[in-house]
Amino acid sequence: MDKFKILIVDDETDFLETIVVRLKKRKLDATGVTSGEAAIEQLKNQIFDVILLDVKMPGGMDGIETLREIKKIQPLAEVVMLTGHASLETSIEVMKQGAFDYLLKPMKLENLLKKMTEAFENKSRHDKKNRNAVIKDLKQNSDSIIRKT
Repeated sequence: MDKFKILIVDDETDFLETIVVRLKKRKLDATGVTSGEAAIEQLKNQIFDVILLDVKMPGGMDGIETLREIKKIQPLAEVVMLTGHASLETSIEVMKQGAFDYLLKPMKLENLLKKMTEAFENKSRHDKKNRNAVIKDLKQNSDSIIRKT
């Protein structure tokens, strides 16, 4: 598995700590925070590839509001929403807001790892497309500058 940076956002500290420890044991770069506000602060200072985000967090920002802010700060980060309280309306809303997927807790760690890997691969494809577009623009701009001189 390629190394990628993961941010886990969940107000349930037992779940959060367990996931962070289990991911780190697998040599993954995992950081955990307990609120949407703390996640936003982390995202202002570090780039993350995949974010695991709880839908329902009491007080402050909920998961949907946090997702909106994440997409403003790091639009290419892939967000996998986690919930213990599934609802069709919420699943539709988070997908409209740009979530990569929506998973029910509890889940097997292997299933979570598979989903995170899929999210990272998707982000990598988007990163590559963006790099190629920038390179193409640079080549076109440099060609036009050379022709003008």
